[in-house]
Amino acid sequence: MRTESPENVLFVVMDTVRKDRLTPYGYDRPTTPNLDDFAAEATVFEQAVAPAPWTLPVHASLFTGLYPSQHGADQENPYLEGATTLAETLSAAGYDTACYSSNAWITPYTHLTDGFDDQDNFFQVMPGEFLSGPLARAWKTMNDNESLRAIADKLVSLGNTAHEYLAGGDTADSKTPAVIDRTMEFVDDADNSFAFINLMDAHLPYHPPAEFAAEFAPGADSDAVCQNSKEYNAGARDIDDDEWAAIRGLYDAEIAHIDDQLGRLFDRLKSEGRWDDTMVVVCADHGELHGEHDLYGHEFCVYDPLVNVPLLVKHPDLDADRRGDQVELLDLYHTVLDTLDVEGGTPAAPGDDAVALDPTRSLVSDSYRAFGGLDAADRDPGQRGDGEYAFVEYSRPVVELTQLEEKAADAGIDLPNESRFYSRMRAARRVDAKYVRIDRIDDEAYRLDRDPGETENLADGNDAAVAATEAALSAFESAVGGAWTDALDDDVSDDTVEEMDDEAQERLRDLGYLE
Repeated sequence: MRTESPENVLFVVMDTVRKDRLTPYGYDRPTTPNLDDFAAEATVFEQAVAPAPWTLPVHASLFTGLYPSQHGADQENPYLEGATTLAETLSAAGYDTACYSSNAWITPYTHLTDGFDDQDNFFQVMPGEFLSGPLARAWKTMNDNESLRAIADKLVSLGNTAHEYLAGGDTADSKTPAVIDRTMEFVDDADNSFAFINLMDAHLPYHPPAEFAAEFAPGADSDAVCQNSKEYNAGARDIDDDEWAAIRGLYDAEIAHIDDQLGRLFDRLKSEGRWDDTMVVVCADHGELHGEHDLYGHEFCVYDPLVNVPLLVKHPDLDADRRGDQVELLDLYHTVLDTLDVEGGTPAAPGDDAVALDPTRSLVSDSYRAFGGLDAADRDPGQRGDGEYAFVEYSRPVVELTQLEEKAADAGIDLPNESRFYSRMRAARRVDAKYVRIDRIDDEAYRLDRDPGETENLADGNDAAVAATEAALSAFESAVGGAWTDALDDDVSDDTVEEMDDEAQERLRDLGYLE
């Protein structure tokens, strides 16, 4: 381990932020001047790949070093179970740990915050309601009864649903300043620390503070534009060019607000003399689609605007430069362990999966991505070839699919069962090519070097780069238990609600999940 290695880690996830909307990545609007300054002393990764296109499985991978199919946290089972988290490992090693966010998936109820010494979700409704009263009893009932687990994801999604309907006006972004304030208090008092924060501003709906809306979305009415992606994806709502421009402007304004708050946090670290001894990671868990491929949001696909995410890392062993080699967000688990000189691999509970530090997965290791020298038995599922591949997994999003079906039904639209909406997907990606295996519709493959917009499907062609990428995907699938070729049941409705007691059902009605 390097003697000059930082004693602290600040890990920032900008939820739902696209790489191409950030100034360090060449965006022509000044959305992120503070990140631009940060990029001058950090490594800017051009080809960072998320292991999934949405929050829960990505964060579970960041916290465990496991791919989504290994840790099993998705909307059909919205819990991280049987895996030792990064925070548990670091806390056991004597580090002060904290997690602050306003994302409803990052809570004690999904177990993503297991091991953090201090945590706050900053959601006004969810914590108190879950900790006491009928909803707490409903939650326990569902966790104790396997037949009721299918409904539990609806409760976990409460925070995101409430965010959609309650965010707006002067309070829209009130949580992010609170997250930053709490983080500053933590880093001021902590010695040898790991602070993790998730900032939700750029997640739908977009209601940016007035000063940022005036700069980036002048004249846009956030209450008038389409803020429900399921309406558009279901075909129940059209969005013309002017409305898309307003939506994208509001999105830019939200990102600008994140940047403003990050600047405040970075200035505090510098003024308190903590900057030089802190590794700082800034990334997105996934991006967002604004009409590309006729989709809105971050469901039903694994296109690059969702999975090729921004990643900037400040560490004394990384040059202040740009890198075009492909990396995976999964690697950040090992990078944090390596930076803080913690080996990991000790289960926090009997039977837990606990991933030990692997130098070939650490960004600050001299052997980073030297997978070719590993014995086959020592490789994790993604350690293919010489480290040029990244892998993405996407299981069916139950909550979003239910909402999509409701919007379609209200508009008299029948969604085809054999469509991307009901599909599971896995992808292998390298810098020049991507192959996507899909269980209900035709596979997709693209030459990213020639077709970055992923418009020409080459899955049935003879392209050598595509063929090599498909072979890497097949090897990955074999390592995680086989390809997803058995299409899931079409029916995503939940009849098990009727098995719940009257009080629990009434609480679900109060929350809008039952009529």
